[in-house]
Amino acid sequence: MDMLKVARILKANGTEGEVLMSFRDILPEDIDTQGPVFILMDGLPVPFFIESFALRGRDKALVVLTGVKNLEDAGELVGRDVFVDASEYEDVEAEEDYSALVGWTLLDADGAKAGVISGYEDIPGNPCIYVDTESGQHMIPLHEDLILSADDSRREISMIIPEGLIS
Repeated sequence: MDMLKVARILKANGTEGEVLMSFRDILPEDIDTQGPVFILMDGLPVPFFIESFALRGRDKALVVLTGVKNLEDAGELVGRDVFVDASEYEDVEAEEDYSALVGWTLLDADGAKAGVISGYEDIPGNPCIYVDTESGQHMIPLHEDLILSADDSRREISMIIPEGLIS
């Protein structure tokens, strides 16, 4: 089975085994609450079914999973990633999440270091990154037409930086 990472368990909530999940790549409302979700335990995907699901904001949900009945059980899941069967979600459009770029180095079109990415703001239709430079913090649009390349291993992203945004 091809697995798709959809969430991470952030914390246990209450004493009844409820957990707070933060979703990525898909929106919480796109989750099939009738099908299983999988959490890796000792390297193997263990299926859990959703007993209750309550949205909390745009990308989080309070969830009760089968077999998770108390704070201790929920605590064992904190920090773990949640997966689904990817074949069940082929038609769902992925939600872009650029928050993983925080800490990366931003290079200009010539390959010179412009600064370090210190934040991300998901403005609808215009996602932006915050970049710390020698002259202060600057906000730069993160549009796909401006991105030249990204190197995961070096944690660098090269972009065309519109004139006047970094002085």
